[in-house]
Amino acid sequence: MKTVQKVMVYAVAGVMIHTGAFALTGREVVDRSEEIASPDTATSEVVMEIQKKGKVTEKTFTLTAMDDESGEDRALIAFHKPSRIKLLTHTHKAKDDDQWLQMSSGRVKRISQSSKKKAFVNSHFTYEDISSRDVDDYAYTLLGKETVAGEPCYKVESVRTRGKKVYDKTVLYISEKDWFLRKMDYYSKGKLLKFLENKDIRTVDGILTPYEVVMSRAPEGGQTRLLLQEIRYNLPMKPTDFRKESLR
Repeated sequence: MKTVQKVMVYAVAGVMIHTGAFALTGREVVDRSEEIASPDTATSEVVMEIQKKGKVTEKTFTLTAMDDESGEDRALIAFHKPSRIKLLTHTHKAKDDDQWLQMSSGRVKRISQSSKKKAFVNSHFTYEDISSRDVDDYAYTLLGKETVAGEPCYKVESVRTRGKKVYDKTVLYISEKDWFLRKMDYYSKGKLLKFLENKDIRTVDGILTPYEVVMSRAPEGGQTRLLLQEIRYNLPMKPTDFRKESLR
């Protein structure tokens, strides 16, 4: 499970290899990050702080997520404040994800592929950002190394080769030590659009977990912070908990 759902559910360290910076390909670095331990299910309580033009808007939500037996992700975000809306995401392999939004009126609408680049609840995250990534949908190039928040990282460029492309490319910064994603840059129209940072990383039930996730607009375009209040891993869940009908 690699989702913001992804951003709240990452994994514990793998074995550190003792090779040079260019001994691995970009795809191999990403594969090692994907292979580190992750939970089958997760339930978290999150505070979202949206900072725009000097104003801060606070929202709270519960995120519930699981991997089903096919390896596809299911996630439900249910807001409690200021309005009660829900977003259900079904992430598929080799085809586009499905997303449904239940608005405060109770009406449910499907998020079209053309809407994936739109802002989610007026934050700096898009609908695309809060879906899982299928590693096979991208081509990877190892650009070298770079230090992020004092942590030596592999710097890997990824370009989408299958499905609808929302960004020109993204650049991943994956820790040499534990293969955990520290930062992610998003490019559009040849320029850096925004970047995500995983911060305050703690170990919970043997799983590395960021207690603060920040998506910042570049340059100086505000930011959205996700502040983890509580997390529980591997609670019993079933795929039927994530049916479209559960939104009604």
